[in-house]
Amino acid sequence: MSPERLWSRVASKTGLSTSPATAGPVVSAASVQTRAAALSAALESGAGCLPAPGAERAHGAIAKASLRTSMAAGCTVVAFAGATGSGKSSLFNVLAESDVAQVGARRPTTSTPSAAVWGTESPTALLDWLRVGKRHRVDDGQGLDGLVLLDLPDFDSLDTANRREADRVLDLVDVFVWVTDPQKYADARLHEEYITKLSAHDAVTVTVLNQADRLSAEALVACRGDLLRLLGSDGVVDPEVISTSATDYSGVDDLRRRISEVVAGHHAAVQRLDSDLRSAAALLRPGVADAEPSLDDFAHTGLVEALSRSAGIPVILDAVERDFRRETVISTGWPVTRWARSLRPSRLTVLGLHQDSADRPGAISRSDVRSVLGRSSLPPAAPAARAAVALATRELGDRAGRELPQAWTDAVTDAAMSPGGDLADALDQAVLGTPLRARDPFWWTAFGMVQWLLALTAAVGLSWLIVLTVLDWLRLPATQTPGLGVLPYPSLLFVGGLLAGFLLSLMTAAMGRVGARRRKALVAERLQDSVTQVARDRLVAPVQQVLDRHRLTRMYLDAACQPA
Repeated sequence: MSPERLWSRVASKTGLSTSPATAGPVVSAASVQTRAAALSAALESGAGCLPAPGAERAHGAIAKASLRTSMAAGCTVVAFAGATGSGKSSLFNVLAESDVAQVGARRPTTSTPSAAVWGTESPTALLDWLRVGKRHRVDDGQGLDGLVLLDLPDFDSLDTANRREADRVLDLVDVFVWVTDPQKYADARLHEEYITKLSAHDAVTVTVLNQADRLSAEALVACRGDLLRLLGSDGVVDPEVISTSATDYSGVDDLRRRISEVVAGHHAAVQRLDSDLRSAAALLRPGVADAEPSLDDFAHTGLVEALSRSAGIPVILDAVERDFRRETVISTGWPVTRWARSLRPSRLTVLGLHQDSADRPGAISRSDVRSVLGRSSLPPAAPAARAAVALATRELGDRAGRELPQAWTDAVTDAAMSPGGDLADALDQAVLGTPLRARDPFWWTAFGMVQWLLALTAAVGLSWLIVLTVLDWLRLPATQTPGLGVLPYPSLLFVGGLLAGFLLSLMTAAMGRVGARRRKALVAERLQDSVTQVARDRLVAPVQQVLDRHRLTRMYLDAACQPA
């Protein structure tokens, strides 16, 4: 499918316009589908040229968006994630009002996710997708209907399997609740490996400073302020920190209220999906440039000149000029000797380029048949000409890919590579299909008739002289020969016809040289147009297709990157 049809298909199905699209002001399942469609189209148009890790992440985000929007749309998955000893499992049990998560002195305590479910909607398919086996239903009627609360393994666990499990589930949940404590709130792993990387999900991120009961009021304020500063440095917009304690329950109501607000909005899932898609698109965006070069003036880069030399155009133009002069002599030269010139084959005939029926539009000529069944007899391109074509095509690729990322530059270079024998055949067929003749000049006929009259005049004079010679040889009585002064008419007719014919031949030869140059210029223009078309179809078009793919990929990524 062409890039243009692909863009039209995405636009018609998702509401994208033919220019970079804008999503609606509110994140919804429809806007998520729109963003996913734009990102999917970017992956399709940019296949092979986008960074592989980013493309893999984008495919995962698209697949997740498709699955998540089809399962338990009324449920919001909130995950408690934190370091070892942060007290997240204790806080989880307080909210669930049951000892769902294992709490103990041994570290790490949590090795598999646990779930607490509020409300009547069954999230079985959702939890199966999350691969959470331990489930507990909570019926407290505190405005948390639709909440699926998860307690994850420690992301800094010494057990590698625990860390992998925490990362896997974090990639799927709707809301992050980062649980930390006064001792580890500035931990580099928390900020660099998680919060910074997931800062684009600030709309569905809550940070909890747990174990607040261990600090004085002044120390708590200072610690909370420092944590807010760190979150801002991590890229979180309008960071939010809730101080809690699973021991004296301080701040628990604030946390429950904040989670209730998230659940009541029913937008957390689509916000997370929207953020995932936007982050994936932003990761891919450096893989395309901000603009594409124009190839409109490619004919001025030496490419057409190199192809013309390779196609033997100089040889053809020389043959066209010589043949015009030859035909001028045949048409307007001295009739007695012009036949000798006609016995010599024309240069175009020798090259297999002789064309018939030039003045009869629609007539089928030998060149028409040859353009389908055969080739010309032009000599193969010299090594220097082939090298010039290779250099020109390389310059075309370098010029087109100069400002593009490396992967696109490589694609452009590959597209610009000369197709070798196919290009030679295309040039040969272009030459065969180009008219190398034009309507014969009218003066050929006029001067040709004058030459015949002069030849007839000379023949009459010669015949008269022969008759006079025969009469004299037979000793017959002499007759009075008319003349002009002392010059008899027979001599005047004979010598005058020869001399006038010779002078006329000189004049028509000069006119033929002028006409040959004009014919050469006319044919040169036609051949240049034909070679330019071959260059456009065989060399420039493949490069332009890569540039069109790049342009559409950029448009799709810009559409997918736009904030909601």
